[in-house]
Amino acid sequence: MPNLIDFRRRIRSVKNTQQITRAMKFVAAARLRRAQERVLAARPFARQILRVLQSAESRLEEAVHPLLAVRPEEKLLAIVISADRGLCGAFNTNVLRKTMEFLRGNKSKQIELVAVGKRARDAMRRTRLPLKAELIGATMNVKFSDAKELAEMAMAAYTSGEADAVYLIFNEFKNVLIQRLVVDRLLPLRPEVVAPGHAEAGSGHAAAGTPRRAEVDYIYEQPPKQIFDRLIPRYVETEVYRALLESSAAEHAARMTAMDAATKNASELIDSLTLHMNKVRQAAITKEIIEVVSGAASAG
Repeated sequence: MPNLIDFRRRIRSVKNTQQITRAMKFVAAARLRRAQERVLAARPFARQILRVLQSAESRLEEAVHPLLAVRPEEKLLAIVISADRGLCGAFNTNVLRKTMEFLRGNKSKQIELVAVGKRARDAMRRTRLPLKAELIGATMNVKFSDAKELAEMAMAAYTSGEADAVYLIFNEFKNVLIQRLVVDRLLPLRPEVVAPGHAEAGSGHAAAGTPRRAEVDYIYEQPPKQIFDRLIPRYVETEVYRALLESSAAEHAARMTAMDAATKNASELIDSLTLHMNKVRQAAITKEIIEVVSGAASAG
């Protein structure tokens, strides 16, 4: 049975852990606030580009850009966005589970994966999944240059025929307590379809949605091909950038929630250990009193 020294040592250890989890919670909360501001700022821009694409596409009878061409999906490229670190609850596990569901649902097709984040990269290496490329550190400090690199890779794979469709798999930020797993078809583009996410709060769009034309009628000076050549790549880059921002905000929210729960669990464990320690100490005191009284009685 543990003695008083063991209990004190264990309580001191749990208190040290509690200080760490509390500090991590505050750091995650500060980072979440900044990440949330960036997400909310990026969503309207992505929605507005989609509206302009809808307006331009509605004036055309056929696709004038290779990223608008729809082909049978035989070869897929999936960009999986995870975290670089753990201690964020089931954040990474959920992304990887969604990835495995995506692979099982398309097992008859040829699939390549792009891992964004150490956790996704390590899991794909362990399970020997078809890893095409990796990008580490992109969600810790989200930069547009990283999103542009991923977008260029996706567009090059699609235009060259290496992939018939490109998907994004990531955690979308809803609020501090809720992160929604999203499988978002990035390419080919279908600007005539507005997904529920774009129609409501600017969140990631799914592969299917309700057709809806742009509400604003724009006047264009440039020919359609020139407009699409400039606008479509920028839209793809913006969507990848938004996905990185969404995943980063969701990661900080998950970490803050997990560290808050860990801090509360540590408090409960400290109370439980303190109660047991007091019981052991009281039992020891009672035993000593009994021994003293018994000794005095026998001496008398």
